[in-house]
Amino acid sequence: MPNGRELLRDVDAAFLDARGIDYEAQIENNMICVVLKRFRLPAGYARDVVDLLLRLPLQFPEAAPDMFWMDPTVHYADGRAPVATNPEIILGRSWQRWSRHFAGSPWRPGIDDLQSFYRLIKTTLRREVTAHAA
Repeated sequence: MPNGRELLRDVDAAFLDARGIDYEAQIENNMICVVLKRFRLPAGYARDVVDLLLRLPLQFPEAAPDMFWMDPTVHYADGRAPVATNPEIILGRSWQRWSRHFAGSPWRPGIDDLQSFYRLIKTTLRREVTAHAA
């Protein structure tokens, strides 16, 4: 089964390929759904690895992405659930939606790309788990 590479811009697919990130992409509900397989979470979460779903607008990267999703559900190491996370069915799977709208990090059309979004998610996850532990 093809991984949907043709749905991504060359620079975005090259970013994933260069880092050895296994992914699949398909269109659902006018969004490019990119599943990053075996995404590593930072220490402090109750699990180490999840599938990470990114839903990109068809106009990406001119239009900003919003939120991200994980499967299976993620909790902090102490068992508490992160705030603003809820279940949602996408691509026929149950995902944990992380409602993070990145208001403090404005999207820069023509500059930002999948790598920027990926780094923003990683930074957000590290910041939240550190704040939770404090």
